[in-house]
Amino acid sequence: MSNPAKEEMLLRIRRALANAPEPDPHQPAFRVHDDRERSALLQDFTERLTDYKAQVTMTSMEALPQALVDVCQQRGIQSLAVPADLPEALHPAHLMVVRDEPLLTLSELDGVDAVITGCALAISQTGTIILDGGRWQGRRALSLVPDRHLCIVRAEQVVGLVPEAIKHLQTSATQPLTFISGPSATSDIELSRVEGVHGPRYLHIFLIDA
Repeated sequence: MSNPAKEEMLLRIRRALANAPEPDPHQPAFRVHDDRERSALLQDFTERLTDYKAQVTMTSMEALPQALVDVCQQRGIQSLAVPADLPEALHPAHLMVVRDEPLLTLSELDGVDAVITGCALAISQTGTIILDGGRWQGRRALSLVPDRHLCIVRAEQVVGLVPEAIKHLQTSATQPLTFISGPSATSDIELSRVEGVHGPRYLHIFLIDA
């Protein structure tokens, strides 16, 4: 159904713009790359995570298995869910480790004490880890249902700024992406903080710095 008034308005706009000059190319005013040293990026990343009440352990890949065991003992973690492709060398010794293969039910995921995953990328600026279902990450439910999330982040996966992360994620743009900034938390109208409403109450990052 035609709308004469709308068509007349659009016609007048086209006539008014017919001889208008082309606008200058848009130049973004925001930073798109962080040129600082890796150590500065990791320091900011750690500080942001601490602000969010996440825990951070700096370790090496060789020391990671023992670091995982130590944290599980400290937190009373006795059972773990892991992605199907997580190497057995990273399964904490003397704990019940359940692979997500075949796929665990939501009740089974809810019944384990914690989950171990890797990540696709991390952002220093915001203290965010990003999961895209790739290597060592498994499906999305793994990082959302268990009460504790133990996440392995390699130093080279940490970028400085959000635009850098978005650029890196172009290859997985069609995958479900999960952005995590600290433990799951929300506040009611009286600003009472409640953790674990829509994800893990506890987030521990194992930052692997070679």
